[in-house]
Amino acid sequence: MNSEEYEKSVLEWRKNDDAKLRGENGWLSLAGLFWLNEGTNTAGSDSACDILLPPRAPASFGTFEFDGKNVSLRVADGLQAEVNGKLVKRAVLKSRQDPKPSFITFDGLRMVVHKHNGRSAIRIWDNLSPARESLAPREWYPIDQKYCFRANYTRFKEPVKANLPNVFGDVEEWQMTGQLSFEFNGQTHALDVTEQDDGSLFVQFKDSTQNTYPPGRYVYAQPEKGTQYTLDFNIAHNPPCVFTPFATCAFAPKQNHLKAAIEAGEIYTNKH
Repeated sequence: MNSEEYEKSVLEWRKNDDAKLRGENGWLSLAGLFWLNEGTNTAGSDSACDILLPPRAPASFGTFEFDGKNVSLRVADGLQAEVNGKLVKRAVLKSRQDPKPSFITFDGLRMVVHKHNGRSAIRIWDNLSPARESLAPREWYPIDQKYCFRANYTRFKEPVKANLPNVFGDVEEWQMTGQLSFEFNGQTHALDVTEQDDGSLFVQFKDSTQNTYPPGRYVYAQPEKGTQYTLDFNIAHNPPCVFTPFATCAFAPKQNHLKAAIEAGEIYTNKH
């Protein structure tokens, strides 16, 4: 495509990404992430609750029972909530990572069991949150087509373990499925990636720019033909933990720290 068409496509992508960020059950709707303790975990708007809901919620919404593996919900007397659209008083919950997760809905709130790095939590969305509309405009580098690469993907014979730092200051183990290589400024660069269900490759990378998010950024490489992928850094974006304290972000492994400056994609302004 010509430069005008290309710029239009990037701007459209950015517009759609912003809509997802602000949308119902999007990252800006997140209102809590509470790690479960074994036994009874109380939930409600009362400050004494283990799982704190927004002020409009009942002081006591109910309890989440956790036996170290399974989580069950018991709704407080006089209240009813829905799990996947069905009214319930009690329910055994399937986590977000299950093929058929159990989503709890109540008065504009949405909750789910979220498993991360061997721990279980209750993740909460508040679709009435003003944060969905109050986000400061995101800032981006000028669009430059030289940062859109034809990259080659080499799948590993077996997934390779990688230790990734995360937003909690911990290290978590990922399974990297292959390596994506591209040419820039006369040098070959390689990034370890993970294959996604839609055929794209998830890339967590860090580069030498000074005005981007220090732990790194994300970008999805799109499949073309055979082992060829489009790696477009003009749509590289900040991880969701830039916008909410309730995201569970993992950052670029050491092998994905580029010495090159990728002056494309989203800038970090610390306004969010």
